[in-house]
Amino acid sequence: MPATQETDIGVIVYAPALVSADSRPLAVVHGMEGAFPGLHLGWTISDEGKLIRLPQREAWLAQGRPTGRGFRLICNGDESYRVTVSGWNSPAGISPGGQAQLEVHAALPLDATGIAAAVEVLEAIAEGARAFWGHATPFNAGVEISRQTRHPVRKPGVPPRGLPALKLREDIRAPEIPARLGWLNYWSAAAAEAIGFPDPARDAELLSRSRHTTSRGWVVQLTDAPLDLDNPAHLDALKRAYERFPEIGGRSNP
Repeated sequence: MPATQETDIGVIVYAPALVSADSRPLAVVHGMEGAFPGLHLGWTISDEGKLIRLPQREAWLAQGRPTGRGFRLICNGDESYRVTVSGWNSPAGISPGGQAQLEVHAALPLDATGIAAAVEVLEAIAEGARAFWGHATPFNAGVEISRQTRHPVRKPGVPPRGLPALKLREDIRAPEIPARLGWLNYWSAAAAEAIGFPDPARDAELLSRSRHTTSRGWVVQLTDAPLDLDNPAHLDALKRAYERFPEIGGRSNP
C-alpha cells in the first residue's frame, strides 16, 4: 500500500476484481501519466525502501502480485516528490454485495501541481480501472472520514465532528454504492444512478463543480480548495452532501 503522508492527496477507487491477463493496471498507469504533468512511473520500491528501476515495466506489471491478483507498487523516481500507485483484490467476504473488488490506491503531493492535477488523475485512475466509485482526499481529512465507518461490535465508537456513521463495506448491499465521500468524488454511471445524482433541482451547487467522464460517470468536487475539516465551511459542505445522499455508506439500508 502506498505510504500516504500528511502532505499527500490519497486516491482510492473500487472496481470489479482483476482477472487473468487483465489490462487495467497498465491502463491506470498510462492514465496517471497522461493526467499528471511530466510524470513517469518507471520504478518500484524494495522491502528495504530502495528505488528499483523497471526497464520492462509492462511485463513487470503483468506479473501482478506474488501473493495474488493485483499489481505491485509503482512510482516515479523522485524520492523527494513521490507519486505512487498500487492495487489488490479485496475478497468477497469484506466487499459490498459479497463481490470481490479491485482496490487501487495512489498518492499525489498536496501542492499546487498535485492539486491542479487531482481531478484529472482521479478520473484517469477510475476510468482506467473501470471503477464503481472512488475519491481523492487530502490525507488528514481522509483519516477523519475513515473514522465515520462504525459497527456496534467490530468498530464501536462515535464518528468525528458530528459526521454520520457509515456501514462497513461488507454491510453495503451493492458495489455501486459509495461507502463514503471525499474531496473529489468519482461516481460511475451506475453509482450516480444508485445514489440519485444528479437532480437538477437539488444539485445545482454540486453540478457547478462537476464534470462528466467519457464513460458517463461523474467527478464531483465538494469544495473549491482541498477538503480541510478544520474549516467550518468545508465541514458543512461535507455534512450537506451526506444529507443529500443518504444511500452513501449504506445509511438508507435497514
